[in-house]
Amino acid sequence: MTQYAENQVIAHFAGGKLIKGTTLDFHQTKRRFHITDDDGRVHEIDLKNLKAVFFVKDFHGKPEYNERKGFFHPDVKQGKKVMVEFGDGEVLFGHTLSFTAKGIGFFMFPGDPDSNNIKIFVIHDSAKRIKIKSLPEMSAT
Repeated sequence: MTQYAENQVIAHFAGGKLIKGTTLDFHQTKRRFHITDDDGRVHEIDLKNLKAVFFVKDFHGKPEYNERKGFFHPDVKQGKKVMVEFGDGEVLFGHTLSFTAKGIGFFMFPGDPDSNNIKIFVIHDSAKRIKIKSLPEMSAT
């Protein structure tokens, strides 16, 4: 199994701007965190200005790969299915273990296991629509 640095992030601002780098102080209950980019510059990020924070395997991803929209991850047996539609029209499908309408946002994991995203922190204010559905009970085999 390939290991990825979980602190590689892409901050996606509501207006479309991106900042890529690493973070050591992101926390889902804190409004601000810092990203250090490849040039060593430190950016203070205010979550209220973001659409989402993408924790990624690679900053470049696979430009030729067209991420599948839906729920394709065979290992997910707990949590809830989630579909998020952002104000800019982007739609994400995945799973969440900790959805709450309270606070700044929530974590979700991509529905496509081949996604470049490890997890995504969705900012509530940037979501136009969020649909949640419980996973069916899985029987032990």
